[in-house]
Amino acid sequence: MGPLFRHIGTLTTGAALAITLSLSAPLHAEEGTPAHLPLDDLRTFTEIFERIRSAYVEEVTDQELLESAIKGMLAGLDPHSAYLDPEAFNDLQVNTSGEFGGLGIEVGMENGFIKVVAPIDDTPAAEAGIEAGDLIIKLDKKPVKGMSLQEAVELMRGKPGTAIELTIMRSGSDAPFDLTLKRAVIRVTSVKSRELEPGYGYLRITQFQVNSGEEVTRSIEKLRQQHPLNGLVIDLRNNPGGVLQAAVDVSDLFLEKGLIVYTEGRIPNSELRFNASDRSIAPDTPLVVLINGGSASASEIVAGALQDHHRAIIMGTDSFGKGSVQTVLPLANQRALKLTTALYYTPNGRSIQAQGIVPDIEVERATLTPAERSTGVKEADLQGHLGNGNGGADKPSSELKEARSHLAQEDYQLYQALSLLKGLHISRYPQQAPATSTTEAPDSQ
Repeated sequence: MGPLFRHIGTLTTGAALAITLSLSAPLHAEEGTPAHLPLDDLRTFTEIFERIRSAYVEEVTDQELLESAIKGMLAGLDPHSAYLDPEAFNDLQVNTSGEFGGLGIEVGMENGFIKVVAPIDDTPAAEAGIEAGDLIIKLDKKPVKGMSLQEAVELMRGKPGTAIELTIMRSGSDAPFDLTLKRAVIRVTSVKSRELEPGYGYLRITQFQVNSGEEVTRSIEKLRQQHPLNGLVIDLRNNPGGVLQAAVDVSDLFLEKGLIVYTEGRIPNSELRFNASDRSIAPDTPLVVLINGGSASASEIVAGALQDHHRAIIMGTDSFGKGSVQTVLPLANQRALKLTTALYYTPNGRSIQAQGIVPDIEVERATLTPAERSTGVKEADLQGHLGNGNGGADKPSSELKEARSHLAQEDYQLYQALSLLKGLHISRYPQQAPATSTTEAPDSQ
């Protein structure tokens, strides 16, 4: 269900959707539309075909002309429908293993340029600092304007260890800049997890692969072995999508009932509904889901389902907005047709197409710089001060250390998510006040 963008080296996994219509499936014309072929238009096509074959400056075979016509026909529909030659079709099938060759970026086309949908974690692209939304305008000094997506991808492919120079245009930058990346074999780890603080877990899903649901289950069990889970951050930032069923499986882990996602199209095969089962492993754990402009397709399914069921608070920035479904129809000679056949909808009937998921709490990327801390006099500095009644150690101003949160400085959005989870936990389980307490006002002069 991932966007029909390209990994550099392969098609994105989710394009296959695990939905395959056989060639025998009836693709009926829209009701009321004439069933006969437009003969005048076919005559025009035949005439153009013959004139190109006879008059073009270089000799072109009939096969080349017909394949170009097919590609052009699909390219005129939408950015996600495509004709897959044997190599591209093989890439599509292999990619669900999570291993492929290239740079580690999801890309699409925008205004004739290559647009980065998302860099993939722990890849040359991520390590070089490529960001979602970057426009690649040159490849090894060659302008990409006028290239097809397939042609640009072929240029970025290559033997692992070889280098390629990308010229990048980034929003906020005054001028394009160059980055040199070394191609590598990309092995995508679908799920990563760690404890942010005791009781607060972090789950990073980089891409939705076939076994992502099982990996999330194992990660949560591992977190629970360390401490009771008071809250969980699910990080879907720069997650370009993946397998539809994996998005359903992950959503199902946090929902006990109800609709997760449904699709609607013109043919019966394209209409599907996915409902939550009773296998939720964390039905009550407070959740914050992080999204951004690189969160697409399957990521938006998860965020939309949890948002509509009020199961999680969505935080970050608007998602990508890829809400269409591509079905892969195998053809003869190891080729395939990838065709947009439906739109998907969240449980409340929202179409994400070209709009995306709007977070409940908008938090932009930022760098937090702690203010300089005052070094005034404290009670513990006064001569003859009383000790702490509970036996705690004195904290004079001379021993103060500047309070710096590495998390706040390194990842402000994640820092805010953690802060929100703490607030949710405190509001649900407020700490009891002491049975007796005595309060005295400080001396005043």
